[in-house]
This record gives sequence, C-alpha cells and structure tokens, in this order.
Amino acid sequence: MNPDIAAVALTAAREAAAAAAEVIRHYWRRGVEVELKADATPVTIADREAERAIRQILQAAMPQASIYGEEFGLDGERGDLLWLVDPLDGTKSFVRRTPFFSTQIALMEADDLVLGVSSAPVYGETMWASTGKGAWLDGERVRVADTTTIAQASLSIGNVKTLTADARWDALGGLIRDSNRIRGYGDFCHYHLLARGSLDLVIESDVNILDIAALAVIVREAGGVFSDLDGAALTLQTRSVLAATPGVYPQALRRLCPAAAAR
Repeated sequence: MNPDIAAVALTAAREAAAAAAEVIRHYWRRGVEVELKADATPVTIADREAERAIRQILQAAMPQASIYGEEFGLDGERGDLLWLVDPLDGTKSFVRRTPFFSTQIALMEADDLVLGVSSAPVYGETMWASTGKGAWLDGERVRVADTTTIAQASLSIGNVKTLTADARWDALGGLIRDSNRIRGYGDFCHYHLLARGSLDLVIESDVNILDIAALAVIVREAGGVFSDLDGAALTLQTRSVLAATPGVYPQALRRLCPAAAAR
C-alpha cells in the first residue's frame, strides 16, 4: 500500500474506533433494549449508532474505499480498498454486562489485510497494526512470545461448538491434554493476549471475517501466524482460526489438519 494512504487509513481507523467507543460507553452506562436479527443473534442501538459513527469518519477520510459493515452491509460495489467493520463484536457480552466486547476495523487491499484496529473501550485496551509497522498496544509495541512447543504453550479456545461434530474434536482434545494450560478468553481478548506474549495458541470456529480481520493483522505484525484451521489464508468467507507463535503454529496445524501441514 502507498505509505501516504496507509498513514491516512490508520489515523482514520483509530479515530473511527474512538468515536465508536464514545457511543458504546454511553449505552453501556444507560443500558439498551435488545432486538434479534433474522439469524437470532442480538443487536442493539449501540451496534447501529457505533457503525454509523465509524462509517462517517472512514468515508470522509477515504471516499475511494468501500465499507462492509456488520449492521449495514456493503455500501455499493466493492473496490480495491475495502474496510471491514464490526462496530460491536461481542454484543451478547455487552448486553449481559461483561466487558469482553470490542470494535473491529480492518482494511483490505485487493485480497490482503493490511491494517487493523481493535478497540475494547470498557475492558480498557486498544491495539492497532499496519503492514510492516508492527503491532501496538496503547502506544507500546508488542510481540508474541518465543514459545516453541505445545508442552510449554498456553492455549485459549472460543466458539468451538461446530468442532464437537468435527473430526478435529479429538485432535483438539489432544492439544488440550498436552498443553501447559487451557483457557477460554474468547472474542478480542485472547488475540490481544497472544499478540503481547501472554498466550501462545488460539483456536476458534464459528467466526466470520469481520470478527477477526483486524486481529489477524495485529497478531501477524506482532510476529505470530494467523490462518484458518486448515492452514488457509483468510478470505471474506473464513469461518475458523488457528493463531499462534511461529514455533507452536506448525505443531498445532499438523495435529488439526495433517494434510495441510504436509503441503
């Protein structure tokens, strides 16, 4: 990406995340009514107003880029530059008064994720990254751990319901037995922990690209590896995640998808 455009994009994404945070904190304090979408997932006025605030800033800063958002979909035809926006990832947590929710903003150039901002306003963390510029937590550069074995690894899982009926369920059980410790932080949280060296391996299913696009850029720029559970690159259709330190990743992939590891 052109460095000047990249700088404008990162500034806009961080400003948009901050604007969404103001909306989210406002409704966090006063409470909201919950509606159900057609897919039975919850949505609130906070989700919609936060996305509107994000779109306004991104469109003003980069009118040449398209926006694909969780609440309002794609604005027109997709161009070479595409913003991916989940204004309130973790709405179920938000409405149950737990702080494990965030705003996710990523930029895709052609088919490559090049920028990500992950803002968790009540939890109290903002991380961001852009290609070649490293990953940052509230202004401090972060790196993944140097963990090299499953036996040393701290593993976090989330949204693994579909894996219970998958051949990989037994492989996941083996990873749990062989790892150093197992947690289930979920949502943005375990990716933040991975990027700053506090976790070594994250496994998820039942996600969509808007949930994880920004986090993928952050983990990669922190020195980690981020793919789906088959070892494939992320696309708009991605539904699962395998993310880890460079030393742990190939061992986990070999267990979860031997065919991919052999390629």
